Amino acid sequence: MSHVPAPGPDVVAALAPTGRLRAVVNLGNPVLAQGTPDDPRGVTVDLAREVARLLGVPVTFACVDAARLSFAAVAEGRADVGFLAVEPARAAEVAFTEPYVLIEGVFAVRDGSPVRTAEDVDAAGVRVGVKEGSAYDLFLTRTLERAEVVRGAEGTAVFESAGLEVAAGIRQPVQRWVAEQGGLRVLEPRFTEIRQAVATGRDRTPQAVAWLRDAVERLRDGGFVAAALARSGQDATVPPAAHG
Repeated sequence: MSHVPAPGPDVVAALAPTGRLRAVVNLGNPVLAQGTPDDPRGVTVDLAREVARLLGVPVTFACVDAARLSFAAVAEGRADVGFLAVEPARAAEVAFTEPYVLIEGVFAVRDGSPVRTAEDVDAAGVRVGVKEGSAYDLFLTRTLERAEVVRGAEGTAVFESAGLEVAAGIRQPVQRWVAEQGGLRVLEPRFTEIRQAVATGRDRTPQAVAWLRDAVERLRDGGFVAAALARSGQDATVPPAAHG
């Protein structure tokens, strides 16, 4: 595994100002985190623990159930690191590393729907259920021109409760939901590739942000992320190394 350079005391102080690395973990994204608030696990938990180890500080976890809550914790300084999709709407308030995992966003419809492919979704009269504040909520809000975005606790849940035409979500849980429910199908191709990265506050020093970016890139390229995904039974894609 690629060696991560030891951080200087100024970097440690900037990334863990309380003497602990406070990590916020989104249990609402089952690809990235599983378990319970008392015993979280998954690739994001493993990454937080490894970054804390490299910094030489303990790690503490705050668990939430939505990306918007993770984002708020990092942006407001209540967490030192979080795990979020790279989105322009977020980048003004948090600093991102390069992505360590790529996740696909997909649509699902009822079997009898006239909507046949992902390209057919953006049409008048089509309502798309999304998880409020999720990466795909932000993406679809920015890109859909004719279809209407309807927000709820989960894209699949608001699809069912409001009788919507389309549900949006992350491929793996959407595929499981379609298989369990019956009478539904996933539309191809994916509508977006969600670039998951580590985020920290914009108030952290440039040196600290640069060290975090380098550390995450080396952990990704050295196989740490792939091994963590395998341990948690997830099949998300690890981006190729930046330089080959």
